[in-house]
Amino acid sequence: MSLGTVAVIGGGIIGCLVARRIVHEHPASTVLLLDRDQVGCGASRRSAGLHFPRGTTERVRRMSEYSQEFYEKLRAERPAVPIHPVGMSLVSRADHDELERIYARPVRRDDAPAALDACGAEVRVPPSTSVWDVPGAQYADVQRLVQALVSELRPRVDVREGVRVTALEPDEGGVRLGLGTGERLAVDRVVLAPGPWLGEPAWAERVAPLGARVKRIVALHIEHPADEKDRAVVLHDEDAFLLPLAYRGHWLFSYTCQDWDVDPDRVGVGLAAHDVEQARACLGRYAPSLASRCTTGRVFCDAYSTSRQPLLRRLDPDGRVVFAGAANGSGYRLAPAIAAEAVQLIDQSVKGSLR
Repeated sequence: MSLGTVAVIGGGIIGCLVARRIVHEHPASTVLLLDRDQVGCGASRRSAGLHFPRGTTERVRRMSEYSQEFYEKLRAERPAVPIHPVGMSLVSRADHDELERIYARPVRRDDAPAALDACGAEVRVPPSTSVWDVPGAQYADVQRLVQALVSELRPRVDVREGVRVTALEPDEGGVRLGLGTGERLAVDRVVLAPGPWLGEPAWAERVAPLGARVKRIVALHIEHPADEKDRAVVLHDEDAFLLPLAYRGHWLFSYTCQDWDVDPDRVGVGLAAHDVEQARACLGRYAPSLASRCTTGRVFCDAYSTSRQPLLRRLDPDGRVVFAGAANGSGYRLAPAIAAEAVQLIDQSVKGSLR
């Protein structure tokens, strides 16, 4: 069944996979993919791209497992995609029952190491803390992945890059879009996947009732060679991790920054002194020798929901505009499942209109 003409607003990993799913499941539909910049140049470009089966709620665990299967199938079909398996060790005071409610199949290490090797240094395992192996981890160059997937979609999708949406007006007959180029479009449905750009005038009023907020995300780079044999280390109790980015030749340390309500058009201007101080304080509890080497990195932001679960919502009474996002910093990890739910919402609204 055709969904008519669907405009997907936002060319990050979520929007890209929404467009891809529509093309695959509803090939008679006409699909537009619009982005204010080049595809993959927002949160996707700054993403650490770490994926592993994890979720603090049953729904997010289910979504994570779905995405795991999607990426495994994608790698099998297209071995050249920039997705890289990585071993993962997890450090936590939590017991098996607690961790099993969050991670898929954690296995406690019997040798009880006092330290782990990462980035050419020791990462201490504090007293009363255990080390667990977590299977199924991988990381991606998310920007390159988006670009590769969109290049395949171009023969079947009208990709509009560098085109800002300035108006979004649903009515009983469809949705009217105004573009920064001065063009006006009439489409049947819209999937809004704006990443952290929740406050764009075209949709800010419709998105505001969702209660999503934008939080700053910071990761520090450690200039030490990384290769495919290195393992990621998750500091579960800190909500932080060390990741060997072999394709870039260095390590990344991600910690939880608590700067809220930031502007995505202003936040990505570089590290601030307090970013480095917070990262070093966190990492220094486990690996003091690495903390002092955190001097460079990346800064951006993402949209977070109040429930800490991705938001899939209809934004108008007829269900012609669907919001897909607020993935809480897990856009890459959950994008396949978010895309599947978004297309299902559109499909349901189409079927409802035919009754």
